Amino acid sequence: MASAAAGTEPVTQTADPGGIVAEEFSKGDKVEWKSHGSTAEGTVEKKITERTEAAGRTVAASEDEPQYLVKSEKSGGEAVHKPGALHEKK
Repeated sequence: MASAAAGTEPVTQTADPGGIVAEEFSKGDKVEWKSHGSTAEGTVEKKITERTEAAGRTVAASEDEPQYLVKSEKSGGEAVHKPGALHEKK
């Protein structure tokens, strides 16, 4: 299990029905993800657990398959990613 920054909840891991282990994040967690052949860094803005509009698209999230709204440190843009695409920033 990964450690958490002071004042935030710890990052935990869960296994989805397909057996893939994905991390769970909290608002404010620093994360990174692959974007256009490089690694992007940013902050988790919120956990999405229902179908909604975010980052300019429809997000088909649910309690069983959440997604995360993240904000890029470099561009300031927002994106939505599944937990398996995000990694705690080291």
